[in-house]
Amino acid sequence: MRVRTSSATGDTAAGEHVDAVVIGSGFGGAVSAFRLAEAGLSVVVLERGRAYPPGSFPRSPREMGRAFWDPEDGLHGLFDVWSFDGFESLVSSGLGGGSLIYANVLLRKDERWFVREEPLPGGGYETWPLTRADLDPHYDAVEQMLAPVPYPFDAAPYSDTPKTRAMQQAADRLGLDWQLPPLAVSFASRPGAAPEVGARIDAADYGNLHGVPRRTCRLGGDCDIGCNEGAKNSLDHTYLSAAAHHGADIRTLSEARGIGARDGGGYDVEYARHDADDPSAAPVLRRMSATRVVLAAGTFGTAHLLLSNRANLPGIGSALGTRFSGNGDLLTFLTPGEHERVFHASRGPVITSAVRGDDTVDGGSGRGFYLEDGGYPGFVDWMVEPVRARQGLRTAAFVADWLGRRLRRSGDSRLSEEVSRLIGDGSFSAGALPLLGMGRDVPDGVLALREDGRLGVEWTTTTSREYFGRVRETMAALADELGVRLRDNPLWMFRRVVTVHPLGGAPMGRDPATGVCDGFGEVFGHPGLYVADGSAMPGPVGTNPSLTIAAHADRMSTRILERRRTDTAAATRPRRSS
Repeated sequence: MRVRTSSATGDTAAGEHVDAVVIGSGFGGAVSAFRLAEAGLSVVVLERGRAYPPGSFPRSPREMGRAFWDPEDGLHGLFDVWSFDGFESLVSSGLGGGSLIYANVLLRKDERWFVREEPLPGGGYETWPLTRADLDPHYDAVEQMLAPVPYPFDAAPYSDTPKTRAMQQAADRLGLDWQLPPLAVSFASRPGAAPEVGARIDAADYGNLHGVPRRTCRLGGDCDIGCNEGAKNSLDHTYLSAAAHHGADIRTLSEARGIGARDGGGYDVEYARHDADDPSAAPVLRRMSATRVVLAAGTFGTAHLLLSNRANLPGIGSALGTRFSGNGDLLTFLTPGEHERVFHASRGPVITSAVRGDDTVDGGSGRGFYLEDGGYPGFVDWMVEPVRARQGLRTAAFVADWLGRRLRRSGDSRLSEEVSRLIGDGSFSAGALPLLGMGRDVPDGVLALREDGRLGVEWTTTTSREYFGRVRETMAALADELGVRLRDNPLWMFRRVVTVHPLGGAPMGRDPATGVCDGFGEVFGHPGLYVADGSAMPGPVGTNPSLTIAAHADRMSTRILERRRTDTAAATRPRRSS
């Protein structure tokens, strides 16, 4: 398998040309790389981040302090944190893109949520130039590769997951639609086998590019910071390993910087090769050309590439930068009320269940949404517990008691009971639960370059006020039903949200006036240039968007290969003699 970690001293052959360059290795890029390599095309994948084999994700404070992405400051880590007008955002940097830190949910976009000509408050429309029927066969293909299964809640020890049962009970009492969504997690050693904690996972026929054994889910709640067991069926273990098996050249620490149309067809690509071993080293620029380029650097990455290289891609219309959406993301927390309620958020995968709120197009009373139980690693419980006010009082009492013993020279030297009281009963952390909302917010944000060349986004929650109000009302109803308190995340005080699902910026549309690319992801006026990631979404997906992005990339790849066969047949067809 060819997985190349770049270095500042490495070199690329002069005049290198390939059939396809794929920029990014998330859900759009990984699927595209596999499909094109499988068909025999020469494929180079440029991934700005590094590879993360099982066991290499950061955990210690020292590791976590360096686990962020900002090459200008010598950081080449996993987490890329952004702050814009109206919202904050967290995305990933690494081989496998967002799949490294997402919560594994693979839900299809609701059929009726592929809206047509839906007016937006500031003018214009949200229009999807494709339907659920267009994507269904590609949803099937992605699901076959990623093998999602519902959380095995009916079997021990998985049935001992209080947060899942609590969500089910509250939803049933409120008459809400509750489900166990498909999760791209290996709970069993092979498809069809019985779930087992910590079992060795059978290797796929195409192998694994990391060459490290994987084990089934240990229910540790660390999906969002990278699974060191390899239990997640993330893209590095699946699509990218299969792409490498079929000959794709995967280059990590290789960040695309420039793209331009070539005279006579095809594209030039410029990329920077980072040296993570020497953070102070300046990146080395390399160039190559390709017949086709697939943009899959994530919403922020792809939008920035197109905006900063607009002069090299003449004819891209006014839709560039438009239709930004945070996919309706809203984070709140359930915390203990008057009566003790145990959720154990650190037990199980991050998300196990979902509640659906109907949309107007379904016969509901507003824009549709999903609510999902959240989770976090066990070590976070130690950070959550001190939040309660009584912890400070317990600490003060312990210190006072200890000092008193020293001053009195007490004969009782045993402190076990006092230390136990200092730690407390853990009821606050056991009764705390993140609640994750997402849905059909208003896609009226605009991405643009600032004067310094950096990316800026204009988007606020104002036009989506009704949507967010409806989501919070349902969250509050769940909290009341469970006898706990609903707490907003601190940013909501300023009506700011945190999104992990940024979408839009290079939206698909019917024509250059309404979109950057067509329904297959091909950029208008630029044959062979495709947008495969979340930036192509013309509005919120509503559900977790990863599966829809992957299905879009699969459909796009089918189109590329169909055109290639047609072009090849036309080129080899004998001409009639005159």
